Amino acid sequence: MTSAPAPEFARVEAALAARQPSRMVPDLDRITDLLDLMGAPQRAYPSIHITGTNGKTTTARLIDALLRAFGLRPGRYTSPHLESPTERICLDGAPMTAEQFTRTYDEVAPFLTMVDRRHPEPVTYFEVLTAMAFAAFADAPVDVAVLEVGLGGTWDATNVVAASVAVVTPIALDHTALLGDSVAAIATEKAGIVHPGATMVMGQQPLAAAEVLLRRAGEVGATVAREGLEFGVLARSVAVGGQLVTFQGLGGTYPEVFLPLHGAHMASNAAGALAAVEAFLGGGRGDLADEAVRAGMAAVVSPGRLETVRTSPTVVLDAAHNPAGAAALVATLVEAFAFDRLVGVVGMLADKDIAGVLAALEPVLHTVVVTAVDSPRGLPADDLAARAVEIFDADRVVVESRLDDALDVAVGIAEDDAALGAAGVLVTGSVVAVGAARSLLRRR
Repeated sequence: MTSAPAPEFARVEAALAARQPSRMVPDLDRITDLLDLMGAPQRAYPSIHITGTNGKTTTARLIDALLRAFGLRPGRYTSPHLESPTERICLDGAPMTAEQFTRTYDEVAPFLTMVDRRHPEPVTYFEVLTAMAFAAFADAPVDVAVLEVGLGGTWDATNVVAASVAVVTPIALDHTALLGDSVAAIATEKAGIVHPGATMVMGQQPLAAAEVLLRRAGEVGATVAREGLEFGVLARSVAVGGQLVTFQGLGGTYPEVFLPLHGAHMASNAAGALAAVEAFLGGGRGDLADEAVRAGMAAVVSPGRLETVRTSPTVVLDAAHNPAGAAALVATLVEAFAFDRLVGVVGMLADKDIAGVLAALEPVLHTVVVTAVDSPRGLPADDLAARAVEIFDADRVVVESRLDDALDVAVGIAEDDAALGAAGVLVTGSVVAVGAARSLLRRR
């Protein structure tokens, strides 16, 4: 399929951008009205719904890959994107082309005008993309939709479905201004995607979150599958290009499955994805299931998540943007990479736990190059530097306002450090920073 003419796709991007920034309004009125006008496309297929704090996108990718290995055609909706909004909507494992994206937007656009006139708040950027995803999935058509929550759960635009399987990845503090300042409050918001009769696949949780989620399951009569009890990781070992993982699934044990992703947290994401697919399919399928599981796991990719995009020196991208994500990143770097000296390029959004992320990264970074994030919420480089020197010694902090300059400086430092041992560069702190760095490095 040919790509849409650049001006046409740019027109759509501009129309979407005009709906940002938008404030979060806790209701589903606009998205429900919009989808009703469109003929309720979200009801044309079953769904698997994913919420949590970290690991949602990777879990969605894993579920997608496993479903395809079982011969199903999934539609996948994730956020945010790294380089292009077309990444958010995938059909049968592939992102929409610019032409598909443009055509879908133009089909939805007339309804947006109608809904905007009927509500005090206009349809938001995320709501438009959500409606586009539902429409694209119905048109394809897909066998199942794999939906990642954008923010929270109860009031998220994706929560117009009553998915038969709801996955809750580990919950931690993030987006506290919108979701609440405690793990229990955040869990209460995220528990809203668990609907009557569903199966809730629950990753390892802090006690406060687990109590909330289990109470919700009891209230709506949901079946519960808990990591560490009904499913989980039995064993794992580092392998070239990833790891070998023995999974306990809902339908049996899957020994030494190759997973081309690094880290204990990725193994847990994979275990949750496997349990979700088993629950959706109705249990294991003997040898066929084992073969499909191995094929699906081996096929998964997760851009921007411990992704190596260059060698000599090695440059690793990871979209860790909260302390829990940064801690998982650090543990994996120690386990799977043999860096003697590591230079960080860090850009962050102003509303994140900056001190918490920097403190988690400090033990593995020899030098940190702080930079600005190209976002209305981005923290200026000088402000980030002021926070960094509180955690790193001042002589370990370098300031570069432009990301391309920050990358050049970090690579130069790593090349100089190579004489002292294995040196590399880590880009992290924000999905926006990682996406921009990925685009720059891939073009080079």
